[in-house]
Amino acid sequence: MILLSKRVAIFCSLLSAWGIIMLTLMGILLYSHAVTFAEDLELHTIESDSIGEFLPEAYQRYESAAHNCWIAACLYIATMAFSMHQYMIARRQQYGF
Repeated sequence: MILLSKRVAIFCSLLSAWGIIMLTLMGILLYSHAVTFAEDLELHTIESDSIGEFLPEAYQRYESAAHNCWIAACLYIATMAFSMHQYMIARRQQYGF
């Protein structure tokens, strides 16, 4: 069984909390098609002759990136749960609960 020290477990929990907040907000912004992420999604590489062909592909890229952010946020939730579990185990060992 892996056992982290209390300090490492707290650090990992805080890092996970920040990751959850950041990725959730990024997912919301991507899902709302924020123009800020246009360069990251490489929308300039979409080859289309009309706006009717461009928009569905652009929206699909935005939504795909949003889903990826939310999946990563879920992984951070799992990491946070594991870190908190390790903290509780280390605390029980230290204080004999």
